Amino acid sequence: MANIFNFSKNVFQNLKQENSNHSSILLILLALLCIPLGYAVNSIALGLLFADTLLCFKKENLNLDYKLFLPIALYILMALSLIWTIDFDRTIAALSKELPLLIVPICFLIFRAFSDQEKSKIINWYSYGIVFFCFYYLINALLKFAISNDHGVFFYHELVTKDVNAIHVSVYVAIAFFGFYVKTQKSIFDKLALGLLFLMVFLLSSKNIIVVFIGLIVWHQLFYTKTSKKLRLKNIILLLVFLISLTFIKQIKDRFKEEYETIMVDSSVNDVISKGAGNVYNVSIKQALTNPTFTSNDYFPGTAFRVYQTRIFIEMLQENPIFWTGFGLDASYSKIAEKSIQHNLFQGNETNEGYQSKNFHNQYVQVFAELGIFGLIILLTMLIISIRNALKTKNFIHIAFSLMMFSLFLTESFLWRQRGITFFILMYCLFNSNSQPKKIITN
Repeated sequence: MANIFNFSKNVFQNLKQENSNHSSILLILLALLCIPLGYAVNSIALGLLFADTLLCFKKENLNLDYKLFLPIALYILMALSLIWTIDFDRTIAALSKELPLLIVPICFLIFRAFSDQEKSKIINWYSYGIVFFCFYYLINALLKFAISNDHGVFFYHELVTKDVNAIHVSVYVAIAFFGFYVKTQKSIFDKLALGLLFLMVFLLSSKNIIVVFIGLIVWHQLFYTKTSKKLRLKNIILLLVFLISLTFIKQIKDRFKEEYETIMVDSSVNDVISKGAGNVYNVSIKQALTNPTFTSNDYFPGTAFRVYQTRIFIEMLQENPIFWTGFGLDASYSKIAEKSIQHNLFQGNETNEGYQSKNFHNQYVQVFAELGIFGLIILLTMLIISIRNALKTKNFIHIAFSLMMFSLFLTESFLWRQRGITFFILMYCLFNSNSQPKKIITN
């Protein structure tokens, strides 16, 4: 207990010292760690950051970095879409949700640029914060398991709630993992934290993140670690053994099995959903792409659903003049609903949500459909710049963030959720804004 107290005391003292050097450090950290909390808490944290930035503004700190103007340009395009949107009410409501795209870059433009050391410390403290969130989630799951005796409480949305979203949390956890992983010297707490975060990535069961996460670990082992080739090979073998052992965990195995059958088998029976509800059939990728209509007993697994959503976007692009402008921010839902009726998708009932109320689940398609080709160009430019800068600086946490975002955007409309846009823009600005020039000491 004394060790924990001393550790907490040291962290507090370090935070206090760093915040005296740069008043925005603590507020950036607060905004990051409020993301898994309620929307109001998250908004207050961002509001405090913005207010502090304006109050402490000094002309000499102005940092006109072009990379920070790209998200501002994207937000301006969102606002301009009010002119042509097909759903004015949804667009104007969505603009408040997307405000972090505007206010966070403005903060980074006008407060003193962070040094590389300050950026590293923010990520380090962020990683410690996420560890405590994970500890809370697992304790909560244990309590629920004691009541229900249901193993499902340890996996996917059940672990963190559907609102907070397991896929989103898996991104936060993966970045925190690499915050510890890249350390050359790790304390006992760091090693325990690594184990906890590693476990959480798999319990959260996001197939996309798990695949990218494993790839990044292997990449780091091959090209970034200073250990011998023999030890690196041993570590990779241990990782593979662990991954094989996961096939014995039913909840994780079932999620990957479902995707495999989606690719290989047409209309396989979904054993989980079919219980007590008659036969429910998994739609394959081929069927999602080619079937003119479906039935209420057709279920779209993750990959097949995203293929179907991309298919209907192409149909919309052919049927509507949206190439240059899109439908307007957040205004595509009515068109998605029309397509769900046209293709006879399940429309929901008293217990299950229908497919007509879901977004594209692909950020690139979502931006193109609602903001047109210019919105897509801005988004791709941001990602390319982030990946290029990450590779140039050889900052592995930056590399992990950039590649995860690039991959995640293929399967999630991450920026169309308040937590997603807040996380992305804070990390994008933190990693890609200019570092404070190093002082040259002369004799």
